[in-house]
Amino acid sequence: MSEEKRGAPKTPPKAGFFDKVKEVLYGMAAHDMSRYAVRTRASMEHLFILITMGDLIGVPILPPYYSLRLLPYVVPNVATWKRRMLREKDISDAMF
Repeated sequence: MSEEKRGAPKTPPKAGFFDKVKEVLYGMAAHDMSRYAVRTRASMEHLFILITMGDLIGVPILPPYYSLRLLPYVVPNVATWKRRMLREKDISDAMF
């Protein structure tokens, strides 16, 4: 029996020269922009949750009726949001 028949994992094909060049160009040109976009999206999501579910940490902005209507969509993010909102912050956190 060969190794492939026994269930041994196949090794992925080696990346060619152009694939490596493509990765380097991505790192030079677009990596910073994509990280900034992800960070901005996370901040917007946390702001949305603060507005809708702020009463969970004592900031009542919207009436509870609307919060309850949005609750099924927000439940997966509540735990990480509460942890982020209630952790101690330093002045250097705003810079990065």
